[in-house]
Formats: sequence, structure tokens, C-alpha cells
Amino acid sequence: MRRLRHFVLAPSLARLIRKERAGERVREGYFPDQPARSACVQIAETRSSLILEAGEGAAVEERVDLPLAHALALLAVSQGQVKYVRTTLSLGSREIQALHFVRPVALDLVAIAGAPEDGQDLPPLPWFGPEVSAETAYQRRRLALDRAPEALAADVTNAGLHSLLDLLEERLTAWPGSHEAARSGAPAAAGPRSAKALVSTTETKADEEIDDLGIEDVVIRELARSLQPRQR
Repeated sequence: MRRLRHFVLAPSLARLIRKERAGERVREGYFPDQPARSACVQIAETRSSLILEAGEGAAVEERVDLPLAHALALLAVSQGQVKYVRTTLSLGSREIQALHFVRPVALDLVAIAGAPEDGQDLPPLPWFGPEVSAETAYQRRRLALDRAPEALAADVTNAGLHSLLDLLEERLTAWPGSHEAARSGAPAAAGPRSAKALVSTTETKADEEIDDLGIEDVVIRELARSLQPRQR
């Protein structure tokens, strides 16, 4: 199971994502920490589960589906709870989750899968805020059982806004800077040489249009002469 990387998300961008994409409401109840495995109950709109969270040295978590009534009963006796809206975005083969927390604190995060141990992590997208992957206070379990972390500001830049809009409008099809983007065959930004070639092509087309207009003028003049009455 890959680790998740988390980044702070500006509230205005999180609101834009929720406006453009349908999200799923999720409630989670957490039980006291255990050395080997800890448990939480998760109730989403389409699925209710009991999750045994992996402890130190454990490879994966285990999930067992529960009837909704059983899940609600466990949620009621849990020690701490979180409530959030999860919106999933896709970029190529990658999945991005925007998490809008409403309980126990107002917080917006974005989560992506990290690389395997022998791999390299993807570069963050321009609309991502500060990374908090190493800050345990931003984990959902810690949000539920501990006090809220200190708020980190995420700046909204023009480049970040355009990057998010390109993703929402499906103009961005591969992760920038990744091998996937290189394989996608997306055209690179035009350098000085390509710009010069573009100008040359434009000038050639313009000259051709001018030549066509000149020929057309000649034809029109000849037609006008032929229609003039002949002088006797």
C-alpha cells in the first residue's frame, strides 16, 4: 500500500473544486491507539466499513464491510470523529483527493499517492500548498483524537489557479514534469527557433493570401472591362 502525501489547500480553491465536481460525504470514528493495529469505522455515501489500520511494520490495512446500522452504532461509541467531503480528481493515471474537513476543525487538504520506496515522488502541482506529509497532526486519526494543528496558509497564485482550471476543464492530461507527461507527446513550449519558424510560416501564408488577392483583382478588372459597352 502506497503512503499518501498531503498538502494544504487554499479554501477558495477547495470551494472551486466542490463547485465544479461532485464530492462524497464521509464520517469516520476512531478508537484508542493500539501498538500493533488501531481501528476506525468509516461511513461513506455508498459504503460502510470497519478499518484495521496498519501499525508500525505492518504492510497494509484491512477493511471489512459493515451494515449501516452496525457502522452507526460503532460511530456513536468511538473516541473521536472527523467529518469531511472527499472530491476525487483524475490526472492521467493519477488520482487526486481534495479533502474538505468540517469536523473537528475547518481544514482543506489535498492527497496524492506517494512513490514506492525505490521510486521518485511526483512534483506538486502549482495549486498545492505547503506539504504536511511528515506532520502527524494532519493525519485523520490525529485530527479526531488530538487537538487541531496550527493553521498553515496556502497562497493562491495566478499560475496555480490556471493549473487547477486546466485540470477541471480537462485541458491537463498528464502530470507536469513526470515521465507520463513525456510519453504523452504533449508539445513542449516554443523556444526561439520554433517561434522564428512560426513567424516565417505566418509570413508565407500572408504572402500567399496577398498573391491570391492580387489575382482576384486582375480577374475582377478584366470582367469589368468586358461588361463595359463598346464605343462606336
